[in-house]
Amino acid sequence: MKSVLPLFAAALLTMPTLASAALPVGAKAPDFTTRGALAGKIRTINLAQELKKGPVVLYFFPAAFTPGCTAEAREFAEATDAFKKAGATVIGLSADPVDKLAKFSVEECRNKFTVASAGPGVISGYDVALPQRAGMSNRTSYVIAKTGRVAYVHSDMSYTAHVKNTLAAVQAMK
Repeated sequence: MKSVLPLFAAALLTMPTLASAALPVGAKAPDFTTRGALAGKIRTINLAQELKKGPVVLYFFPAAFTPGCTAEAREFAEATDAFKKAGATVIGLSADPVDKLAKFSVEECRNKFTVASAGPGVISGYDVALPQRAGMSNRTSYVIAKTGRVAYVHSDMSYTAHVKNTLAAVQAMK
């Protein structure tokens, strides 16, 4: 596996509005089980099970159907085939209820990837709490290697570089 540390360092230097993400590259990603939706169908998501297929991109976003989160979801949907080609699974996570995310998975995620409900334990475990809004997550994307270790982190409240940077990190792992 190629090191993504140079890519991570370059990304850090270009982040205009950093969010808080305490899980550093190399840290063990907290396992979790939650409910999510793919193409409107509600299903159980377990990180350990997803990692058996390959790397996982966990992208946390504040709230479904808001302008930035909608734009980010559409970008991830457009890039889903490239992530799959690189062997990765994309999972979006927010504190929204699963019924709202089921609708979001169809309308904005274009039935391409799973979005799941991140409860307080997941949000605190990944240190992505949005300080200004209790219970919500900030915008942080993690690439989790098949080993369960954090391979890349991009934390920025602007959605614009999350897809590009996480895809580059996944591709660098091959």
